[in-house]
Amino acid sequence: MSQSFTYDVLIIGSGAAGLTLGLSLPEHIKAAIISKDSLDSGSTRWAQGGVAAVLDDEDSIDAHVEDTLIAGAGLCHEPAVRYTVEESTAAIEWLIDIGVPFTQDSPNHFHLTREGGHSARRIIHAADATGHAISDTLLERARNCQNLTLLQDHIAIDLVTRSKLGLPGQACVGGYFLNNETGDVDVITARAVVLATGGASKVYLYTSNPDGASGDGIAMAWRAGCRVANMEFNQFHPTCLYHPQAKSFLITEAVRGEGGKLLLPNGKRFMQHFDERAELAPRDIVARAIDHEMKRLGADCLFLDISHKPADFIKEHFPTIYERCLQLNIDITKDPIPVVPAAHYTCGGVVTDIHGRTDIERLYAVGETASTGLHGANRLASNSLLECLVFARSAAKHIAENLDLAASVEKVPAWDSSQVTDSDEDVVIAHNWDELRRFMWDYVGIVRTTKRLLRAKHRVKLLRQEIQEFYSNHKVTNDLLELRNLVDVADVIIRSALLRKESRGLHFSRDYPEPLPRAFDTVLTPKYIKELGEL
Repeated sequence: MSQSFTYDVLIIGSGAAGLTLGLSLPEHIKAAIISKDSLDSGSTRWAQGGVAAVLDDEDSIDAHVEDTLIAGAGLCHEPAVRYTVEESTAAIEWLIDIGVPFTQDSPNHFHLTREGGHSARRIIHAADATGHAISDTLLERARNCQNLTLLQDHIAIDLVTRSKLGLPGQACVGGYFLNNETGDVDVITARAVVLATGGASKVYLYTSNPDGASGDGIAMAWRAGCRVANMEFNQFHPTCLYHPQAKSFLITEAVRGEGGKLLLPNGKRFMQHFDERAELAPRDIVARAIDHEMKRLGADCLFLDISHKPADFIKEHFPTIYERCLQLNIDITKDPIPVVPAAHYTCGGVVTDIHGRTDIERLYAVGETASTGLHGANRLASNSLLECLVFARSAAKHIAENLDLAASVEKVPAWDSSQVTDSDEDVVIAHNWDELRRFMWDYVGIVRTTKRLLRAKHRVKLLRQEIQEFYSNHKVTNDLLELRNLVDVADVIIRSALLRKESRGLHFSRDYPEPLPRAFDTVLTPKYIKELGEL
């Protein structure tokens, strides 16, 4: 049976951004943190690196800002970058205070690493599983907070705004959620709603992200009337293990750093033809080169070979990769590793200010769901977790200072499923899911052309019509809702890519290989698209 719940704040997503926001609210504010799967199933837990912050006397705010601006290829919003970096130290100190076990190189001194694009050692980490440590600590604290209610197995269907209820104004009042345990649709209302649902990398055939990265928050905000920005900038990791049983397993770039060679199926090296640094070129160049050769040859994958190194060296430096590959009958001390590039991070998202506010009153977006202006056209390594922390804390402060606890919460009608039936053709969902991710990979991937993008635009239009018809006539399921969100996200990625007549950062077009003299954000407005009759 469907149920209704009301909270002061509704936080959709239980990763670093959602949990940080919940933990940063005052104790008198009652909030719900909702996950569509288990509470630790998001991307945060998968983060191997660390968090970038100004923590060393030899580092500076200006240096971190400059590194971020350079990585962003002219599209970062400098005020947002500076705000993020200025708040970085306080955010890390908060994590330390709540017990995140960061690696120390001596008593009372944390070990800092340096990653590509950074001019100083500023990456604080917990061995090679920082996300795991942060997620566990935040969840433990959240479970012990009396003002936080944690709900899992609830996937958001859509946001509800005052205008949808026939009331004046466009403020967000809550949403509909499919309870995956009962199969019923619940109504959850609140005085403020936060989208912290992560990115949309599952729109691509190969991704390093967990299954839930289906762009739910971006799609729901877009359908509700929010602008989205810079959705054409998708960061790809160059080397993801290619094996039917090895979903989302990354082969760290350190393998190339220690002498690993990239090979074509015939065993020949190729990176020297693309960059004088060969295998040590930046990840976007390596990813483009692998993608180019795969498309040229029609190959399913290429290979990364470290077997020329001593076996003991390989086992000592890459024990996790060695063990995982061995489980799949790949002995990396003797055999090359089959690899493909994988969608890794969504740099664009829902347009917000530094407080996480969107275009809709009482609706906030934080983390990978949001486009804050921090990342620009390419994300600097380890700035993503920092963004989650800084903007979640800022949004919590803004919510606490502006929430009207005396105001009544709007009543939302129960979900009407009287006109729909159970589907006996779920094969349609499976087929469309596969088709969408495959043509996004082939036509809207690492290297793009206008011809490919136009093909994708045509395909996504047909798919959206099919999926909408299915959604209108059948009871909602988890797979259907994720597919509906993915096709909306695919649509805005394609539109954004077609609007950018240049190559910049993570967007590379063979038709426009050079950057324009001046950088502009790609901003899509739902109202404009509606006027074209296409939404």
